[in-house]
Amino acid sequence: MKPTTLVFPIDEQNRILLGRKKRGFGMDKYNGFGGKIQNNETFRQCAVRELYEESGIRVNPEDLECVALFDFRFPYDESLTHISYVYTVRVTGTEPIESDEMEPHWFTFTDVPYESMWAGDRRWLPMILEGRKLKGPIEFGPDNSDVTDMKLTDVHEVMESELLARIDLYLMDGNE
Repeated sequence: MKPTTLVFPIDEQNRILLGRKKRGFGMDKYNGFGGKIQNNETFRQCAVRELYEESGIRVNPEDLECVALFDFRFPYDESLTHISYVYTVRVTGTEPIESDEMEPHWFTFTDVPYESMWAGDRRWLPMILEGRKLKGPIEFGPDNSDVTDMKLTDVHEVMESELLARIDLYLMDGNE
């Protein structure tokens, strides 16, 4: 279980910033900004670093709002399986810059290009944009793209922890 993060900046015009992946796994799909934890980082430190590396946007860890915790399961290629904390962050007066990995674009909530996103994102991102907080597993099929199972639970607050064993137990518990 690889620990990862995803960040979705939202600006003062209530637009969401998505990046079109330019290379590697998920190429040409729109997504949030994020990646794997490095060098004993916390999840929040990872989210801040990845957002800056992929978009040039600087934020503070305490400004991140934790909105979801997902267990992305890839039973046909276990090397792709990862858990991810998902954050939103309010930004003002900032313009993203293109990186080697991501081409950033602002979208209104009604113009999000769901058809160019991961199949699972099409289902859970609208829930997050409605203000819901979620946790749960998302399982992918043999093509590592289509979702075969998604058991998301609404929660009042997403539990944040750096302990993977504790995160695993929290994800398995169907309660808030």
